[in-house]
Amino acid sequence: MDLSLCSLVSGSTGNCTYVSGGNTRLLVDAGTSAKRITERLCNLGIPAGELNGILVTHEHTDHIQGVGVLARRYNIPIYATHGTWEAMYDKIGNIEKHQIRVISADDDFYIDDIAVSPFAISHDANEPVAYRLYYNARSVSVATDLGHACKKVKSRLSGSDFLLFESNHDPTLLENNSRYPTTLKKRISGRKGHLSNEACAMCLMDLLETGVKNVMLGHLSQQNNTPELALSTVSDILESKGVVVGKDVSISIADPEISSSLYLIR
Repeated sequence: MDLSLCSLVSGSTGNCTYVSGGNTRLLVDAGTSAKRITERLCNLGIPAGELNGILVTHEHTDHIQGVGVLARRYNIPIYATHGTWEAMYDKIGNIEKHQIRVISADDDFYIDDIAVSPFAISHDANEPVAYRLYYNARSVSVATDLGHACKKVKSRLSGSDFLLFESNHDPTLLENNSRYPTTLKKRISGRKGHLSNEACAMCLMDLLETGVKNVMLGHLSQQNNTPELALSTVSDILESKGVVVGKDVSISIADPEISSSLYLIR
């Protein structure tokens, strides 16, 4: 079987990505209700009970809301850093000892057929990570909640066959959002917050040089962005640098409300 990826939900109110390779089926985060995740997996023809693990990036609610229920209901192991476990354990309810898997950033490991490569990211959470997953000489990366993409992060993402990458907000919409206090605006736009559309595009310029050709823009803010704005801003910046979108790189959107297509990476 091919390596495949589907964004089940992606946005400021919930994040969950399905990745499979061989006979192994994983979730990266489960940040919406277990019912919603189960239904969207069912739409792909995948029983939630066949999941081999849930990889957690960090403890914020939009990444862990359904983790505990799914793990208990289907006896699924949960993988997270020590810091993330400390921060999320009381939030997800009782988890059996045999389901608790503590991982470390930069220490790769296998879950059956899939090699998992976690790496540290800059975000206002307790030991957060992003993930790159390998199967059959192909890889997919899920990297959101970045704050900023340092050289090390770019190095870990370089050459990914498929990249789900953060394009969280438009700076002008964020600045003019009267419902957000100044402290929240500074948090989002800071180096431990979220990547703007413009910052996303500039990072992608570096990553395209490493061979990245398939990108899904994710973790879009429902308050400070739109799918159309994210796509047009990123595309316009790339094209201004000589990149031909649709030829040099394929760009899609992880819609906050609708699951993406199931992408096969061959």
